[in-house]
Order: sequence, then C-alpha cells, then structure tokens
Amino acid sequence: MGAYQPLQHHHGGAAAGYFLPRTAVTWLAAACLSLALLHLLCCSPPGGHQAVFSPLLQYFNGNGTYSSNISSSGVEERSSAAASCDYSVGRWVRAPGHARRYNGTACNVKPEQDCVGNGRPETGYLDWRWQPASCELPAFDAAAFLAAARGRHVAFVGDSMARNQAESLHCLLAAAFPHELVAQDAERYKRQFTRWSFPSHGVTLSTYWAPFLVRSGGKPFNYTMPYNLVYLDELGNRWDADAGTMDVVVLTAGHWFWNPAVYHRRGEVVGVHAHPELNATEIGFTSPYREAFRRALERLGSDGRRRTVVLGTFAPPHFDGKPIFDPTACTRTEPYRDGEKEVGSIEREMRSIVFEEATAAAAAAATMRVEVEDVTRLATMRPDGHPGVYMHRDPFAGGGARPERMQTDCLHSCLPGPVDTFNEILLQILSRQR
Repeated sequence: MGAYQPLQHHHGGAAAGYFLPRTAVTWLAAACLSLALLHLLCCSPPGGHQAVFSPLLQYFNGNGTYSSNISSSGVEERSSAAASCDYSVGRWVRAPGHARRYNGTACNVKPEQDCVGNGRPETGYLDWRWQPASCELPAFDAAAFLAAARGRHVAFVGDSMARNQAESLHCLLAAAFPHELVAQDAERYKRQFTRWSFPSHGVTLSTYWAPFLVRSGGKPFNYTMPYNLVYLDELGNRWDADAGTMDVVVLTAGHWFWNPAVYHRRGEVVGVHAHPELNATEIGFTSPYREAFRRALERLGSDGRRRTVVLGTFAPPHFDGKPIFDPTACTRTEPYRDGEKEVGSIEREMRSIVFEEATAAAAAAATMRVEVEDVTRLATMRPDGHPGVYMHRDPFAGGGARPERMQTDCLHSCLPGPVDTFNEILLQILSRQR
C-alpha cells in the first residue's frame, strides 16, 4: 500500500473551435449546475444532501468553527463566526480510503504497529472516519499542520500511546514533505527518544518516553521487574532538560498507572498501588495520576515561554477481559455501533482528572495555552484498529490451526489507523490560534 496520491490534473491543447459563444457556454453551465443543486436539495432522501455537501462544507467551516474546551484564561471559548466544534461526541462513519494515507513500512513505524506490513489480510479498519455530532472534522492536511507549527518544536511526552500518535504524525507529514531523522536512541527498538525535522517549515518533532510523566524506574525500563518505582516530585530527566525548547507539548499517559507501583516523594515511600507485599499504604493510582499531570504542567508553565500544551485523555485497550497471550483478543473488524459500547467508569474518572488539571493550569498560567484533546470516546469505539496478533510478521504463515497462545496488542493503534484521527484533531487545535 503506497502513500495516497491525489488525482492529477491533465492539461490538453487549445480547443479547435466552439459550437456556442464562450459567454453562452458559461451561462449554460451555470444554469445546469443550479438545476442540479436544486434537484439534490429537493429530491434527495433525508440526509442525502448533507452527504453530498459535507466534503465541501469542511472547507467553509474548517477555519474558525472549532474552539477548545479550555482556553488560556480557563474558560470556554466561543467563536463569534460559528458554534464551537465538540469533536469528542460523534460516531464513526464508513469512508473508503480515508485512512489509507501513508505506508507504515516506508515511514519506518514501530514494526509491531505496521499491521499491513505484517500481513493483516483485512484492511477495512482503514475505511472509517470520525464524524463529530455538530460539525465536520477535516481530513489531515500536512501543509496546514506544518504552516501552523512553522519554526516550532512539537514534542510528545508520555507513554507508548504518546509515541503511537507521534509516529502517526511523522508519517502523515513525511508522506507529503521531505524530512530528516535527527536523533534516536542507540537502542532503536525501544524508541525512548526520537527526533525528526521538516526543513521546509523549520519544524522539529520529538517523542520522549515518560510513561508516568514524572521520573520512574523498575518495570518501565526492565520488564522482568514486578512493579514500577514512581518519584512524584521529580520529572523525567530527558524531557525536563529539553522542556525549555518546546513550543507545542502533547502530554499523554495513563496505562502504566494501572500496574503495581511504589510511590516516592522527597526520598520516602508514600504509598503503593496493587503491591501488597510491601508494608505501605494502598493509595490506588488516581491520586498519583493527578499529581503527575499537575507536576508536568507546573514545569511547563514555570519558565515564561509562550507555548501550547495539549493534554490527551485516556484511550482504552480492547482486550475485553482476555489475557495478553490470547490470540482471539481484539479480532473485531468494524467499530462499535452507537450504544454498543460505553466508556468505562475508570476511564471516565481519568478523563475528568485531565480536564480538571487542565482547567487549573490554564487559570494559573500567564503565557501557556492549555488544551484538552478528548479522544476517550472515539477511541473506545474502535476495537478493530489494534494490531492484535498482527503485531507479529505473518503470524499464521505456517498454516494450520490458530495457536492457543500468542501475544496480542489490543492497546496501540495500527499505523496507519484510528490514531491518525487524533492528529486531525490536533491540527484543528493548532490551526485555531498561533
């Protein structure tokens, strides 16, 4: 699957002659077009004219109709030109080819998320787009994104979901503009740090592995460890050191907080989560989750640099109670329908924490613009977009019966895949205000 190529215009030579004067042809064409549009409006079935006109309408309301939930003053913005777009409420609609915009192998995504390259035979998950209930969400436009981010450093800080979105963005941009790999970890497979540049617009794109946003140790860096070590009053060394260079920061974290952990503050253990072997107070994970976002936001708002900080809400996995080594997990081939799947209570609580911390940070910051990228519901509705067993190259190449035990990925998005929609939303956030 190659990168999507738009239709090319073909120019012929001059016409040999005209049967009618040019003015008459022009008026005749305008009259025919008017009659055709009138027929669509009057005679189409219910909703038909919206389906016809929606691709055009996105160009009329794509610049100015979207407003975020959180502004730099901590209050909801309203566009004077049109109502705001709440992209978090909507549904997935079939749109053949919508997500077939780049080749994951060509843009060097993490191999486990290159579903097409790994031989996934069913690719219908690429034929859906997110339709907000009250507006249009325009398709991703690489030129518009780079124009909005011109001369700036765009950084994704967080867990592997942050990296998943960063690699999606890199591929969407690289399919249209020259780019360079500036730096990457020596242990390339882990991809704990990567940086690209887009010289045409002076844009730098980086991703920083910080699964708790604050400093951590244990399992995130050594999978044989049974628990995490989380230092709530210290930030991750690498991203903290580079924070002063960042102009747009996307903070995304959550999944690692579910795992057993020991929490530290000022050099002392202050509590644990799901770790009964240690004689310490069980404090759960929601309070540390809140504290981690607060600490990261305080750091980004402390240096007086004018920047935009975007907090991503929690995107849930779709193991649906099955273990990670069950090859039958996340085998659906279409999104959930309306009413078929609701956002879980834990996910709702984590989403609320992100909004509350964003509101508080926006109210306190003089130069920092704070936004929320609310993807919880739209991600909940996409069980079909994960690699599943196709995190492995040709998992059934040998033929025969499906094995009883095989690791699956029902957390991340295939690339290309549903996570590309996150970047369509991010583009709207950045386009609205420089």
